[in-house]
Amino acid sequence: MNGQDYYIPAVAMAVSLAFKVPALRADWRDPLLRSVCALLTLAGAVFTFAAPPTIVAVNRWTGVSNVSAPLVYCLMTAFSASCLVLVFNWRGGEPEEIRRTSRRWISAYSLVIGTIVVVYALGSAPVERLRDFDTYYANTPYIRLMIAAYLLAHNVAAITMTAMCWRWALQVRGWLRTGLFIIVGGYSFSLAYDAAKMSAVVARWTGHDLDDLSTLVAPPLASMGALVSAIGFVLPLLCQRVSDSWRTWSTYRRLGTLWHEMQSTAPAGTPSVRMSWWSPAEIRVIQRESDIHDGFLRLGPCFDPCRRDLAYEQARANGADEATARAVADAAMVAAAVRTSAVDLEGTGGADGPDVPDGGAERVHVTADGPRDLVRISHALRHSPLVAAARRQAAALSGSGL
Repeated sequence: MNGQDYYIPAVAMAVSLAFKVPALRADWRDPLLRSVCALLTLAGAVFTFAAPPTIVAVNRWTGVSNVSAPLVYCLMTAFSASCLVLVFNWRGGEPEEIRRTSRRWISAYSLVIGTIVVVYALGSAPVERLRDFDTYYANTPYIRLMIAAYLLAHNVAAITMTAMCWRWALQVRGWLRTGLFIIVGGYSFSLAYDAAKMSAVVARWTGHDLDDLSTLVAPPLASMGALVSAIGFVLPLLCQRVSDSWRTWSTYRRLGTLWHEMQSTAPAGTPSVRMSWWSPAEIRVIQRESDIHDGFLRLGPCFDPCRRDLAYEQARANGADEATARAVADAAMVAAAVRTSAVDLEGTGGADGPDVPDGGAERVHVTADGPRDLVRISHALRHSPLVAAARRQAAALSGSGL
């Protein structure tokens, strides 16, 4: 593998991290976000510092031959710990238990990192090896302990992650399940990497030569494993965010019919809140709901509970379920009230709108309990024949002066 094979995944990790940084800045206390950003940072660092051109540059810059080896091993060990911590935060549970478990893994892998640094300092690796460091120094005192320590730590993390994610994937559905299976696939490559590296090192210990497993087979497996695992971690979080945004915009759009109906009852000259084009969808939905509830208050004196009850009975008789029948009934009452209000405004010149008796807005109210009910009412206003009939009947009665 050449430098490009390492730097392209590193850039991919950097781009993914860039998308996460704004969310981290907005909510830096979120342990899940911190874990994701730590994983992406360490994954990118592993790819960057494991590239042969970077190894040469670091060795030359420090003036210490093979100092890149413990650096890369420490980064790989830290990356393994970050994966474990991320899964525990992702899976959820008691916050204190999650923190305690995360601290244990971090402490254990910090001990491994410390061991790597110490045994490298105690050992001697004078000949620079860019691709076959593990097998070339497999029998060197202290250096072989460093190699064994990072391989064992990586293998423990890979086995633990594979088992945890597989069991968790069998308990969930949707994008989370997909992401967990992708992580399992990524760690399958990591387990194959460990097997190739360990086989080559053990072969050296026993006087045999399987160096090709370490120099030719293992590096592509490591790169593929880290890249696939990172995708598995990021994909469910990204898709969940996109899915939430899609649902919010869908709610905003579906409230449109009811919102326009309420806006038609606003007195002339009523100021409206203008939303900037970059305003979040959540704020737009809240504003639209607020406008709708203001419209309900204006129409309160015109609401006819008898018309609502009649529409409810007709909807139930036509086979509608309870929630749908209530939405149709409320929509019918709203549609009739809008038409009655329009006639009253025409009759009074539109100066002050219909007179509101004391407690009028409280005497009769729409039964919507939240965004879901408002969406159903909006849908019924647009599509229900019962609502259309109620609107025509209200118009006819108003036109006849009744």
